[in-house]
Amino acid sequence: MKTVSETHPKLDENFWKNRRVFLSGHTGFKGTWLSLWLSKMGALVTGYALEPPTTPSLFELCNMQDLVHSIIGDVRDFNAICKAMEIAAPDIVIHMAAQPLVLDSYRMPVETYATNVMGTVHVLDSVRLCKAIKAVINVTSDKCYQNLEWVWGYRENDPLGGCDPYSNSKGCSELITSAYRSSFFKDSLGVATVRSGNVIGGGDWARDRLIPDCIRSFLNNEPVHIRNPHAIRPWQHVLEPLFGYLILAERLVRDGAEFSGPWNFGPEDRDVRKVEWVVAKLCETWGNGRFIIDASPYPHEATLLKLDCSKAKTYLGWRPRWHLEKAIQAVIEWTKAYRDGKDVRRICIDQIEQYESTCIAEHDETEK
Repeated sequence: MKTVSETHPKLDENFWKNRRVFLSGHTGFKGTWLSLWLSKMGALVTGYALEPPTTPSLFELCNMQDLVHSIIGDVRDFNAICKAMEIAAPDIVIHMAAQPLVLDSYRMPVETYATNVMGTVHVLDSVRLCKAIKAVINVTSDKCYQNLEWVWGYRENDPLGGCDPYSNSKGCSELITSAYRSSFFKDSLGVATVRSGNVIGGGDWARDRLIPDCIRSFLNNEPVHIRNPHAIRPWQHVLEPLFGYLILAERLVRDGAEFSGPWNFGPEDRDVRKVEWVVAKLCETWGNGRFIIDASPYPHEATLLKLDCSKAKTYLGWRPRWHLEKAIQAVIEWTKAYRDGKDVRRICIDQIEQYESTCIAEHDETEK
């Protein structure tokens, strides 16, 4: 794999126009943002997922059923996903479907493993049986690493682990992908896993997740309750890792297995911040938000987590564009527009276009 001289890549919309993409988990927060971005570029998206997991949901607010071919199904049902993928005949498969919450994994460990582990097996075995596919990306988590609470970022070749069911299941998903890649795909198909930081963005309504908890409190004019004020996380806007996934997918199709393997897409060190700092900045940006520390006992969650993204910077030319202050501003702008009854899909597209314009401007500057 060669290093890249172009340090500010931009997406190739000609590559994505009429490109067939099979996206599991398309009804979720992150999946909706990616579906919208792909559709904007002209991709033909088939989504496979459970019903939207929250009310309200970004998927429904954006009327995504008008933009993608949406199949309501469960990745735990092998026959259903295999049939759906065969009919879709995709060029690219992006696997996002998951049970995504640490606290829910304590409440529902069997469901978490069934979805995150066997769901991955079902997706990859469907790929094995669908010969026309050119690239696969499995979206796991920064929490897949064996977290030793050290101060430097984890690299892609660091040990996998996870002491809670969610984190552990994502480590298992990584191992499954590696086994399928070496056993069945070898050099014939580019298969990658991607690990991002704590993504934030407009339209996330999940329970027990910091930014949605803050937004609900702001909209209800209530104080935010935070349970781990000193926990340190790698925060980034949802568009940051999605851009990395899309750039990686282009390279997997064009260059094949050379770009296979694991990839980190996390923020710069300056955006690895304590929960309390993030909540205070959200309150300040909202205008009249307030928070209190919740001293109730909760299950264990890691205190410190960082990613080393040198590989993506070196071989893909990817790097973060929106620092945390900008990401928080984008979340608050989205939320206030939603509160005021504006067109949610238009808000999302406007933010995608803002992000793209930053990438294009930096790309053009390096071309001079």
